[in-house]
Amino acid sequence: MLLHLSTWPEVEAYLESSQGIIIPIGSTEQHGPTGLIGTDAIAANAIARGVGEAANALVCPTINVGMALHHTSFPGTISLRPQTLILAIRDYITSLAKAGFEKYFFINGHGGNIATMKAAFSETYAHLSDLNLPNADRIQCQIGNWFMCGSVYKLAQELYGNQEGSHATPSEIALTQYLYPEAIKQAPLSEEVASGHKIYGAADFRRRFPDGRMGSNPALATPEHGQQFYKLAVQELTNNYLEFLNSD
Repeated sequence: MLLHLSTWPEVEAYLESSQGIIIPIGSTEQHGPTGLIGTDAIAANAIARGVGEAANALVCPTINVGMALHHTSFPGTISLRPQTLILAIRDYITSLAKAGFEKYFFINGHGGNIATMKAAFSETYAHLSDLNLPNADRIQCQIGNWFMCGSVYKLAQELYGNQEGSHATPSEIALTQYLYPEAIKQAPLSEEVASGHKIYGAADFRRRFPDGRMGSNPALATPEHGQQFYKLAVQELTNNYLEFLNSD
């Protein structure tokens, strides 16, 4: 059930049986010479829809732009500042909490969002308490990072080993290839790829990782691999969502 394709009476009826909602969140950022700029949002959106269908859960519209300031030296990247993303998440949850939602399961496609999301949750709990909402003490938020699912990580290691890397990875490129086969990109990739550097500012990031990859070889990706990653992520995150929904 998709929120944006529902009517308010349908959402009101949904709330009679469940107070849980899934919120996909990603990023709009460079993913190397062959990776789609929308990779993180595309992955989060597709997996969230899959989990929503499997768990009979309501799925919120995707937050497509995340915290990707370190990628902004690459054309096409769009980023929110951490404080902007914190306020956006807070306002999403506040609006939904007023309607009666209590369990917020964020399916995340971008590692750079994690720290900001955790800060946003703390900010939101305090904000809702200050508003004296009747359900403020029951609001709970949890992050499900699809790329950190145990089953996904295991398959990535089996398929790619140390060529999985940590950004513009073959696993995430494979997932977008499965979802959008008409948008598969080809470009020359150097055999040597930078890895192991710490992340500072955007200009420094591009200097250290000149083609945007971080230790990865996305040339190994295939749509067939992407389908496997999709199924594993949906299955594991569905279990995680239902466990979260039924917890105290």
